Amino acid sequence: MTFLALDIGNTRLKWAQYASPHPEAALLAQGAEFLENIDKLAEGAWGSLRAPTHMLGCVVAGDAVKRRLQEQMELWDVAPQWVVASEAEAGLRNGYDHPTRLGADRWVAMIGAYHRMLSQGAPRPMVVVMVGTAVTVEAVSAEGKFLGGLILPGHGIMLRALESGTAGLHVPTGEVREFPTNTSDALTSGGTYAIAGAVERMVQHVRAHCGADPKCIMTGGAGWKMAPSMVGPFELVDNLIFDGLLQLAARRFAR
Repeated sequence: MTFLALDIGNTRLKWAQYASPHPEAALLAQGAEFLENIDKLAEGAWGSLRAPTHMLGCVVAGDAVKRRLQEQMELWDVAPQWVVASEAEAGLRNGYDHPTRLGADRWVAMIGAYHRMLSQGAPRPMVVVMVGTAVTVEAVSAEGKFLGGLILPGHGIMLRALESGTAGLHVPTGEVREFPTNTSDALTSGGTYAIAGAVERMVQHVRAHCGADPKCIMTGGAGWKMAPSMVGPFELVDNLIFDGLLQLAARRFAR
């Protein structure tokens, strides 16, 4: 009984195959592909995989990308399931005004973060940050209620917006500086501190609302870029969405 977890973002597909749909399952194989290359998976990386018994994924890239991926899955006799946020699942309660409109990646990441927090000690509130094409900053109470979250552009979107809307500015290759003295450093530092500031503001909100310092967990392909610029303590987790998918899979499939 093998399990294939899928995370289809705005830029890349990440996948991981586990020995079973369980949080403690052994990792058998994993990989990542830019979305323009996913039509080669069946004849490439997936061609040598054991046929999965179950498949669960979250997708934010849209139905067209999902259809292309499902064509690659035809080499196996298994139907994928796709996560849709709900009012409650895996111990997390959804405080969104319209729960099903919450992005599946945000929901799954919070589930993964919540169970990670519980495994490390006494329950506490959390701020869950995903840094990718877009950035999300979520607030979760110690009791597992999603309180609300922020969405802001990632580094690339910010810089491309400035390049297209401002004469003379170009996507930089600068460094993050406390006091930038050239345009490239100013642009790179501005985008980084904008994200860091959003995280710090949410930490303040959660501390005031919950009466306790939140645990901050950060993930996403560009999370490592933010690490040196963060002020408060945080944990950087590589595959938080896979952690959440494993929690969901254990409840959906292990019956």
